[in-house]
Amino acid sequence: MRSRIAAAAARIMAEDGIDDFALAKRKAARTLGATDTHAMPGNDEVEEALRAYQMLYQGSEQRDRLDQLREAALELLRALALFRPYLTGPVLAGTAGRYSGIDLQVFTDDTKGLELFFVNQGLSTEGREQRYYVGDQPRSASMIRLDWDDLPVTLAVFNATDERSVLKSTIGGRAIERAGLAALQALISADAALGGSLYKPAEV
Repeated sequence: MRSRIAAAAARIMAEDGIDDFALAKRKAARTLGATDTHAMPGNDEVEEALRAYQMLYQGSEQRDRLDQLREAALELLRALALFRPYLTGPVLAGTAGRYSGIDLQVFTDDTKGLELFFVNQGLSTEGREQRYYVGDQPRSASMIRLDWDDLPVTLAVFNATDERSVLKSTIGGRAIERAGLAALQALISADAALGGSLYKPAEV
């Protein structure tokens, strides 16, 4: 049942554009009539199943979309350099699909400067708050939603001092992986040398 839920959750994420592992697992469990919470797979198991599903059923479409998103993310990291930007999420992990956007983190105390950057770029933004954990301490981060070259982007804004901290989306979750400009450039170059890859190096 555990592997069946992982496979079903992977299909939901790939086909329906859901990027929330917990939500995908709940939907998969309901679909399969699973009531035993101990049968729930870990996020790493779902991610492995997602990579396999994308490779089998979405192939070149997924790779092309991933390449497009990574190139756009590279451009964004350059443009936002003053605000200490990092790429996170499915685009970094290599699991971004047809509905995915770009997830970024910035570490700055110059929020007015960040707002001015968006104004000068003629970008319309929407904001909300989301809880993260810096170590074991809860922290509310501003989430800015915008479109960059017709691609959806979500930007999480943290204090400058949080840059060296471990960030998590839940208190018991794993650390959120992130890559700066140099690391993303290296990742894109490595993928190009391999002719395109769905897989991300273990350390970025």
